[in-house]
Amino acid sequence: MATRRTALVTGSTSGIGLAIARAFAQAGMNVMLNGLGDPGAIEKVRSELAAETGVDVRFDGSDLMRPEAVTALVENAEAAFGRLDVLVNNAGVQFVSPIEDFPVEKWNAIQQLNLGAPFFAIRAAMRGMKARNYGRIINIASAHGLVASPFKSAYVAAKHGLLGLTKTVALEGATAGVRCNAICPGYVLTPLVEAQIPDTMAARGLTREQVIKDVLLAAQPTKEFVRADDVAGFCLFLTSQAADQINGAALSIDGGWTAA
Repeated sequence: MATRRTALVTGSTSGIGLAIARAFAQAGMNVMLNGLGDPGAIEKVRSELAAETGVDVRFDGSDLMRPEAVTALVENAEAAFGRLDVLVNNAGVQFVSPIEDFPVEKWNAIQQLNLGAPFFAIRAAMRGMKARNYGRIINIASAHGLVASPFKSAYVAAKHGLLGLTKTVALEGATAGVRCNAICPGYVLTPLVEAQIPDTMAARGLTREQVIKDVLLAAQPTKEFVRADDVAGFCLFLTSQAADQINGAALSIDGGWTAA
């Protein structure tokens, strides 16, 4: 494309999202960051990434728990860069509890951030992408979008729903140059995964080491965490010409977890 491509990555102030944003910037895309954290630390990340890559890197702290804010985030990205070519719905939250004790407010929050926010972001971005006859939408789902685990009813339900959303959007954009796919990582040692270790310890009566070995990595045949950079590289591939005919796919990167 003649002009520099632009990307919006939600949940990109740390973990997987930051790795994706960095990969895009290094590939020459302008990037809109979004996420939570200390404002000073976020500005340090933003300015360093811009200086390292020479692209336009901006930050928008819109609250993804509010549908109108998600819409504004997309509109702000389009206004800032003049277009939006790549949308990565990465932001997510997790909570671990037996279903009979699962707090209603946690269910609602997980559905909004993990499924509602991607819906509203895609809804806001789709018209412009169709008009330009180009768009790449990548939903960061999970192996839990394909299989279930106990005590994760809200997360598993939301990620299964995200795969359904991915397929529908892929069909709607197919003749308009828009591609929509989902990446389904296994466990990546991010702040999100770190945060659920104590909850799992409490729910199952296990030590930290037992949770990592016997719960988190039990289903991954490689017995290794997926790296954030692995997911970022996968995202970069999906924005390349080589991936033009990949559409509506749920693509696993889980060390073989869902092969069984």
